Amino acid sequence: MWRLPRALCVHAAKTSKLPGPWSRPAAFMSTLLINQPQYAWLKELGLREENEGVYNGSWGGRGEVITTYCPANNEPIARVRQASVADYEDTVKKAREAWKVWADIPAPKRGEIVRQIGDALREKIQVLGSLVSLEMGKILVEGVGEVQEYVDICDYAVGLSRMIGGPILPSERSCYIVQAGLHLLDSRPGHALIEQWNPVGLVGIITAFNFPVAVYGWNNAIALVCGNVCLWKGAPTTSLISVAVTKIIAKVLEDNKLPGAICSLTCGGADIGTAMAKDERVNLLSFTGSTQVGKQVALMVQERFGRSLLELGGNNAIIGKAVLSFLFSVHIFYNRHPEYMELFVHESIHDEVVNRLKKAYAQIRVGNPWDSNILYGPLHTKQAVSMFLGAVEEAKKEGGTVVYGGKVMDRPGNYVEPTIVTGLGHDASIAHTETFAPILYVFKFKNEEEVFAWNNEVKQGLSSSIFTKDLGRIFRWLGPKGSDCGIVNVNIPTSGAEIGGAFGGEKHTGGGRESGSDAWKQYMRRSTCTINYSKDLPLAQGIKFQ
Repeated sequence: MWRLPRALCVHAAKTSKLPGPWSRPAAFMSTLLINQPQYAWLKELGLREENEGVYNGSWGGRGEVITTYCPANNEPIARVRQASVADYEDTVKKAREAWKVWADIPAPKRGEIVRQIGDALREKIQVLGSLVSLEMGKILVEGVGEVQEYVDICDYAVGLSRMIGGPILPSERSCYIVQAGLHLLDSRPGHALIEQWNPVGLVGIITAFNFPVAVYGWNNAIALVCGNVCLWKGAPTTSLISVAVTKIIAKVLEDNKLPGAICSLTCGGADIGTAMAKDERVNLLSFTGSTQVGKQVALMVQERFGRSLLELGGNNAIIGKAVLSFLFSVHIFYNRHPEYMELFVHESIHDEVVNRLKKAYAQIRVGNPWDSNILYGPLHTKQAVSMFLGAVEEAKKEGGTVVYGGKVMDRPGNYVEPTIVTGLGHDASIAHTETFAPILYVFKFKNEEEVFAWNNEVKQGLSSSIFTKDLGRIFRWLGPKGSDCGIVNVNIPTSGAEIGGAFGGEKHTGGGRESGSDAWKQYMRRSTCTINYSKDLPLAQGIKFQ
């Protein structure tokens, strides 16, 4: 399953103070979509008009009641009662008690539970993907694909559950050491030096609205097989998705007579996110969100010498000189969010590329995300629309020219035109700012050295890609003086990330790694263990007492 690097958003840990659709008083609600016949399928996921947003073995919630909205028409879907601070305290206590049970289960058997979670998600993949499309705004094929991401990482984690472990290392205590002509240590066999990996304990997972299923899945599946329990706080604007996913997992745990608090949920806003960041009982905090909020989270976690895994903002870039045909075969936009924000084009083909882009953009089908013929859906919230307009105006102020789009579409919902901006300087501040809007900035470059430097001057470092037929340039791009991103591609878009590889970025993207390769190590603690199974007790540096 291909996976798309993504820009990440503040809503994961902080509810906006601007008036938004999720903060409207319930008394003024129109008919909830969940009560309309065409949305009856929502009840297949266990959802109802008002849903409890706390799960720790039982469902509850004593916090604020919020309403989530459909970005395609801004109609209310259903309500969720969020966690209070007291709910959070209860949930953490139950999660830590559940860990005592879960950590004692052998890793391959934990893998079997994760396999069952993956199978349960498979059974609900279409209806859950439809909910992602409805509440988040992704086109349907991407909503279903995101659930498939969770299924795929479950499959991966099952195999991983039989491979987690550390090496057995040579012990110097089994060696004959001579230093400065002195026999410091006789050869003493009977020692083993090993690395022991153990679960960290409780993993807190804070996710953003743009990947409301997959990011939790990448963390949850790997954390579980490593022997951890998980506490999830999703974005308030996608609370129904968090509830629906947790209901699926809870059923698997219940069927296996395991504590439900192994996979806990506390829907909430900044108060819950702050509590997780400051809580010493949360042994690892995985945070996906904006760089700005990520800095605050990192400081709060570091203040208590805790561990954090940060997946923050990413302004993805593509460099192209030799290949033009990719413009016809690659969708520039991943739903509402840019698959890449910056396109660096050699000056010899710049104008031709821009013209082809304009023609391609004119063919993009815009509309309801659950329509299979649609390629481009709405932005997630009205705030995102405002950010889009602000970015367009700022680009103009900095000398850019809008050659396509740049306007809000005259239709219900949060629709804006896909936009192309040219003429900006490579160091324009707006091009270095994560806007979370469908704006592509096209830059003109002269040579390799120049464009490599432009790519790396951006503070974020998630993903980048180059299109070239020059073999030497490819390996310079991959080398120490090439791209400094966490994902570095050649002749494919910035979307070429698979679950088998570690996912994450450098610099202001946070440095965290999720998913494949050795990312599992972030969810564990390591001990170096020397075991003496001989009959002697050798001391360091060959010291002996007569």
